[in-house]
This record gives sequence, C-alpha cells and structure tokens, in this order.
Amino acid sequence: MKTKSFLFFAATLFFTACSKNNSNQTPTTSNAYINTNTGSSWTYHQTDSSGATPSNSDYTVTSTSQDSSINGRKYHVYTYSYGGSKYISHTGTDYYEYDSIPVAGNIDRLYLKDNASVGTTWSQTVNLNIPNSPIPSVPVTLSNKVVEKGISRTINGTTYTNVTHVSSSISSSLIPASSFSSSLDGYYAPNYGMIESSVVIKLDYLGLTENVNISTKLTGSSLK
Repeated sequence: MKTKSFLFFAATLFFTACSKNNSNQTPTTSNAYINTNTGSSWTYHQTDSSGATPSNSDYTVTSTSQDSSINGRKYHVYTYSYGGSKYISHTGTDYYEYDSIPVAGNIDRLYLKDNASVGTTWSQTVNLNIPNSPIPSVPVTLSNKVVEKGISRTINGTTYTNVTHVSSSISSSLIPASSFSSSLDGYYAPNYGMIESSVVIKLDYLGLTENVNISTKLTGSSLK
C-alpha cells in the first residue's frame, strides 16, 4: 500500500471540500452551531506536527451569500482565504459537511448532532481507491461519539460556552487495529461552529511508518 497517500486521503475526510452550483442564502439562528450570515468570517491557526519540524499557518473562512443544492440537501457556501470552498448543511438537528475526494467520491459527512446526549454514537463507511496500491479498495469507517456537551472552552483568551465535543476515529477492516490508530476531536460552539480540532493518525504496518498530526484553533472572528 502507498502509506503516505492512504493517510493523506484519510485526513482529507475531515478537511477537504469542493464546489457546486450555487443559489440564494437562507439565514440561520444564533443558537445553531453554524453562522450563515454574509460576511461573517473566522480566522484559524493551524499547526502541522506531522514531520520532524512543525509548520504553522493561518487562514480565514468567510461566509458567502450563496447556498448550494447537493444530493437534495442544501449546503451553505464558505470560502477559504487560500482558495477553494467549504460546504456546510444544517438539517434539523444534524450538521453535514460535503466532501468530494478523488479516491472516495462524494461524501455527505455527518459531523455533529446538536440534540444528541453524551454517549451518542454514529458511523459512516467509505471506500478509498488508493492509486498505485496492491489493495485496490480500502474500506474506511469514520466513528463518532459525543463525549462532552454544554462545556466551556477557552481558546486564545476567548471563552466559548455551551460547547459540544465530538471525538472520532478512523479504522479499516483491512488494517489491524494494532497497526493503525487515530484520535480526532472537534469542538463546536453556538453561532461559531468549529472552534478547535485535532487530527492524529498513526500507521505502522508492513514496515511502513507514517503519521498525521494537525491541530486547528479559532484565533478570531467577525460575525454578522
């Protein structure tokens, strides 16, 4: 298996999005874990410690005036300062992010349930078609669990309340659990959405060793 590619594609399940045709915006309420008001923006600091020397970067996400209809579900469109778009849907009490990954196809990823009690779990399985790999299709399961709810969390001097903490993991039936581990955490606050996340994935299989270690924190916002 081409290990580095496998880990990269697994990590993109949490970070990648692509564009679709757009329509008009629908406002949201401030108690939702999302803000769709035009011009709202969020600035994040990201630390990538996957290699020997950590790298740091900052980027901004901005809410547009557009929505997109994808697979019968309405997604609000956000843009990244480094290019590209992000698609988030608030459907009832569920929150989805639309991902389009070349090796996995289109994914409507359910990443948050705002009415779920602590201990609630859900999962989703996708197949990754890894290029130049002896295994043509690798099934990957995303498992999610609400581990904390209604908590306060202070980030960069700002305290957010009523925060929900979702812990996730990635596994594959083709890779022994002793050789593949992951720890993924997302923190979400009303009206802000994601305020912090971390992705740690380690693979030590058939003599191949790789890892992904990325943390992201909200450092500032301007909400409309």
